[in-house]
Amino acid sequence: MTLFKLARRNMARNFLQYFLYFGSMIFSVLIFFTFVSIQYNGEAQAAASDSVKINASFQAASIILLIFVAIFIWYSNSFFTRRRKKEIGLYAMMGLRKKQIGWMLFYENLILGAMSLAVGIFIGMLLSKFFIMILMKLMGVAVTVHFSISTQAIVETVVVFLIVILLTSLYGYRLIYRFQLVDLFHDEKKGDRTPKVSRIQSLCAVLLIGTGYWVALQELNSVVWHRLGLLGGALLILLCVITGTFLLFRSLTVYFIKSMKKRKSFYYQGTNIIGISQLFYRIAGNARILTVIATMSAVTLVSVGTSYSLYYKVGEWTRQNNPHSYEYVVPSEVQAKADRLFKEKIKEDGKHKITSQKSVPVMNVQAPMLNFSGHSVEMMVISDRVFNELAQYSSNNKLVHLTGNNAMMFSVYMDKDTKKMYKGKDVTLSSERKNVKGKLATIHYIDAQKIQLTNSSTSEIIVVGEDLYHRIQEKNGTQIMTQVDVSDQESSGSLTKMLSQSMARFTNDDEGSKFVSFYSNYHLFLSAYGLIMFLGAFLGIVFLLATGSIIYFKQLNEGAQEKSQYAILKKVGLTRLEIRGTVAKQVGFIFALPLIIGIAHSAIALVALSHMIVTNLTLPVVICMGIYALIYSIYYLFTVRAYTKMVAS
Repeated sequence: MTLFKLARRNMARNFLQYFLYFGSMIFSVLIFFTFVSIQYNGEAQAAASDSVKINASFQAASIILLIFVAIFIWYSNSFFTRRRKKEIGLYAMMGLRKKQIGWMLFYENLILGAMSLAVGIFIGMLLSKFFIMILMKLMGVAVTVHFSISTQAIVETVVVFLIVILLTSLYGYRLIYRFQLVDLFHDEKKGDRTPKVSRIQSLCAVLLIGTGYWVALQELNSVVWHRLGLLGGALLILLCVITGTFLLFRSLTVYFIKSMKKRKSFYYQGTNIIGISQLFYRIAGNARILTVIATMSAVTLVSVGTSYSLYYKVGEWTRQNNPHSYEYVVPSEVQAKADRLFKEKIKEDGKHKITSQKSVPVMNVQAPMLNFSGHSVEMMVISDRVFNELAQYSSNNKLVHLTGNNAMMFSVYMDKDTKKMYKGKDVTLSSERKNVKGKLATIHYIDAQKIQLTNSSTSEIIVVGEDLYHRIQEKNGTQIMTQVDVSDQESSGSLTKMLSQSMARFTNDDEGSKFVSFYSNYHLFLSAYGLIMFLGAFLGIVFLLATGSIIYFKQLNEGAQEKSQYAILKKVGLTRLEIRGTVAKQVGFIFALPLIIGIAHSAIALVALSHMIVTNLTLPVVICMGIYALIYSIYYLFTVRAYTKMVAS
């Protein structure tokens, strides 16, 4: 029998052991092929070109995916090689040289990789249209996607994965030469050393993780972030959290399990003595892999949670920054014509009805932005009477009354630190019009508040008294701002395009004139965050499958080493049900610990993110964590079943 045939027989006989690895590999190939297919899909590129360039995004995601998959394949190949030490020893005793054994394992890995590659590409070709349709749906792009097979995508996927598989297979081949024949048979008989509890390491674990959490929860304008800098702060958080997590698994969990052993009523209850004793000897040795699992779980939850949260909040954020469906500012002399044309186009479209409309006088001026080194930018000036009308119109109760040169600043980006920069300050207003020279007025800010009353790209509104407004108006002139709300504004793409083209005749020539719509900003955000959601979700699933497979392999390896111990327990009367219960508790602890730590790390990161963007992300984050825990639990059930079958058979 040739080495190739022997490798093929071994693959067929041990396929169930490779099942999760095989499935994870197929999904990795599938996602990589999908990403590359979208890069080369002309319909997807053309549909998204007006809003978001997707080519660079998918190239970057493909590189990240490839690096992670390469590490996963390398680890898995190393695991399977080490897992079969006894089998390799038998081959050596039968007269096979290490070179022949190495080539046999090389063929096995190559066959498995080639099968994964073929199946992954085949499924990818069948589902490529479906995945592109999902992407276009998430991005809010209306396009007809036709079924197509990209030869470039197939070639690139085959070449890339063959290189990865060949390199990892060669690593497995070289690994054979490190094994000694005596060690191969006695490897599973090596006992684990009694782990020592280090109070210093336990204390350091708590302090390091606590420090990382504390820095992450500080506001970006705090002294801590000011001194560390953005990059320095991020590196400090990663260093503290990862090191602390390793020490937690290495020492603090040992201390916790040891304390469980001291509780005699619990320790000697049922089969707890078996599971706790095995955990006690295994947990310290698993510190490195548990740290990797916890870190990868946190990374996965943060990436998926962030991408889903951003996508989930698109509508809310757009409505906050664009409270009206349409807003246009035109010179007062053409106001009647603009209003008439606007209504004609609404009637011509026939799909949306005007639910409200209001027109008010406004002025665009140049004013210093005090929170940005005093640099002058475009701002909108309105009178306190107009502000009160808009406030009541938008169900806002912040009514004002101003006299003399007193003024108030209103901005959607206002916070408590920015308020201090404006309150009590004097600034000079100048005109935006080229034919108006000199200053318009000097105003005194008595307060600054956070509010959004307009869709305008000018996010800052200056409110002055009625008398001062008229004095400025005499020098600068005035314009009319019209705010219109229509029904079903989230699907007003065709209407918005038609109105934008029609209203251009009134807004292109005059300084300060503009046309701003809810849908334009909504579609822009939806396209960007839809793309992020697609990439984050699929990369997150790959990370989850790979990390789940790694912990699955690790537990099966330990199960093989404990098989002889369970054989003795069966002889003294332990039933299969009791064995399963013991395995479930032992494996459950190993699965639950990195999951809980990963969720804690990701929760802190997402809380910090919610503080930065001033948005409550609780609901989307909880949904993501729930889905992650559900898939993770499926891996747990698979592991318990395989572990029990191994030790109880």
